[in-house]
Amino acid sequence: MKRSSLRSTGALAAIAVTMSLGFAACSDDDGGDTASDTASSSSPSEEMSPSDDMSSDDMSPSDDMTDTEMAMGSEVFGAACSAVPTEGKGSLDAMATEPVANAAASNPLLSTLTAAVTEADLVDALNSAEDITVFAPTNEAFAAIPKKDLNAVLANKKLLTKILTHHVVTEEVEPDELNGTFETLNGDKLKVTGSGEEFSVGDEKAAVLCGNIDTANAKVYLIDTVLMP
Repeated sequence: MKRSSLRSTGALAAIAVTMSLGFAACSDDDGGDTASDTASSSSPSEEMSPSDDMSSDDMSPSDDMTDTEMAMGSEVFGAACSAVPTEGKGSLDAMATEPVANAAASNPLLSTLTAAVTEADLVDALNSAEDITVFAPTNEAFAAIPKKDLNAVLANKKLLTKILTHHVVTEEVEPDELNGTFETLNGDKLKVTGSGEEFSVGDEKAAVLCGNIDTANAKVYLIDTVLMP
């Protein structure tokens, strides 16, 4: 399953009204043809013309919508989405054109994850995978781990790989399919519970901070906790 980039869109409505009115001819008592005296003097097209209130300006996005909200579109969700750049490198539009490891590298919220993926030599594997889902811990999620412990994990390539691949599901999961149990690249299972815009991931009950981000080969959900296999 492939994805389309996220985009800001506005909706324009065009209203066309066509009517026809037939008039029946009738004969008077003298047998002569007369035009109907009862035909309305007003034009049907004038009566049925679109309301002045239905202008294209009224169909445009709300003036109350911020530039950030418009840039994100209606499909992404979560409080952390506001921290994603709205244009250029690291923006949703830019990430949608790049494979997932490269897209993560351009996102300012995922610099620690990017360093870990690079340390584990997983960049090529993730970029070449097809239709996957990545639960991506933010920098703050890694910062919650004691520095000594984090450094020990980064220095242990086998353990690091096991942890990182536990965050990657072998199928692309849309938000309406997110409540369930999924197989990971680590070969184990990852359970997600919730609905709407509220989800908990794994035994750690990691919260989705910004969800439904598209990259060229993956669906990405930013989470607030590093998951352990």
